[in-house]
Amino acid sequence: MADEDILDRVHALADLDLAALLCLISREHCIVTTEPADLDTLIRELQLVASQTFALRSAVVDCTPHTTLDDLAAAIQIQLPPQPQPQPQSLSPGHHRHNSNTTASLRTPSASPLRRRTPESSSYFQHTRQGSHGTSAAAVPPPPPPQMANVILAKNLDRAPVDVQIQCLELLRTRRILTRTSVQTAPKQFLFVAVLESAGISAGAGTGVEGGAGAGAGAGRGSRGRLVSHLNDFFYVSHWHDPEDGFVHLEEVEGDGAEDGELGIKSRDSGRAGDGEAAEEGDGDTASLDSASSVVRRSVSEVIPALPATGTLRGPRSRNAETTQPEGRFHDAASISGSSYRTSPTPPQPLSESAIACLAQLAWQVTTDVEVFRYQLNIVSFIRMHRAVAPGGSSAPPLATKHFAQLSKCLAALHGLDYVTPALVALAARKIYAHRIRVVMPERERSMQWGSDLAAVEALLDGVGPEDVIEDVLGSVAAPL
Repeated sequence: MADEDILDRVHALADLDLAALLCLISREHCIVTTEPADLDTLIRELQLVASQTFALRSAVVDCTPHTTLDDLAAAIQIQLPPQPQPQPQSLSPGHHRHNSNTTASLRTPSASPLRRRTPESSSYFQHTRQGSHGTSAAAVPPPPPPQMANVILAKNLDRAPVDVQIQCLELLRTRRILTRTSVQTAPKQFLFVAVLESAGISAGAGTGVEGGAGAGAGAGRGSRGRLVSHLNDFFYVSHWHDPEDGFVHLEEVEGDGAEDGELGIKSRDSGRAGDGEAAEEGDGDTASLDSASSVVRRSVSEVIPALPATGTLRGPRSRNAETTQPEGRFHDAASISGSSYRTSPTPPQPLSESAIACLAQLAWQVTTDVEVFRYQLNIVSFIRMHRAVAPGGSSAPPLATKHFAQLSKCLAALHGLDYVTPALVALAARKIYAHRIRVVMPERERSMQWGSDLAAVEALLDGVGPEDVIEDVLGSVAAPL
């Protein structure tokens, strides 16, 4: 039953929440891209995803070509709030006298020379006892040392210098970072998100060209910078967030703020109207102050109208994805994003560490049939041999194949299945290889070795991107029945 409750909460998440959840389940990291004008909005949305959906602390690293290693180490650390200190209990005077008499009887000087006290030491201990019984200022505890944030949002990581990107790669691999004075260790729940901006090119146009700017970065949509190839391959999944899909958490926060503002304006207007009515009644009452029976005393409830009831709490809305979902497991769009979900009396609780561990256990128990496993390997082979993919196997490295199988199992667990389906394999391929595939340069295309015309090859590769390669491969490889 607990698993069913967790899955019901997962089904109501939005796309950014699901991308973060998949990474936390697998203990991996991801790339998220959007249009340049909406990059700051995406950062704020991801911060709300970390705090509201997972109750994790986040830190933002704004990367530039002048970012140093010290800047990186300082930006990923956050200062924790001080822990409240227990207050000393006050003792009654009788209890205090009893304790003092007992202490005096226990500390009776003996004849042994080892137990003799000098006058200096006796006065010292006497002063200490008096100071403890008197009113002395409590010592202020030192603030806790800064710790690494649970979620690190690396804005424009592709613009950072190479040494900073290599340090980020070391952080992802070892889950720790070396500073000048100490070694900072990542917390158990740790997520590193590279938030990149696209070049404003539509999907599937001029993306991920081999050797060019943005090769392998920007989730296949041509980021302006370039990630180091080893760092790019280490990222688990990539996700393109279309601004037209909206920012769910920001819309909820802004909507609640607008409702609170309207509520405050209405209450102030009601108060002013009540004051005006009270003033008019006061003018009429002053004329007849001689007669006490003619004074009308109005209650507060009559002067100030009752405030309107506060709106109900709304949970995060979810956009209905394309359905590779089994029947009976996922709610329909009306039940998730409709009024029945938004008018719930309590807001949805954050997914705890135990819930994420439960989902990871479910993913570990998922099995893959041999036919489905062959289907996965065929997709990998076809990607490597595609004529639009740069030769050398860098577009589908062994780590990507491992991530491919792992993500397929995680998606099956989130769908409430204990086996992998071909539809989930196709969905995992779109998320795993979108930021890894590099489109070959026309002069290095394979058919050029046998005398193909360069102009014909350029026309063939014009506008081809990683998404087009993946869709072509998925259309060419037969899925098992």
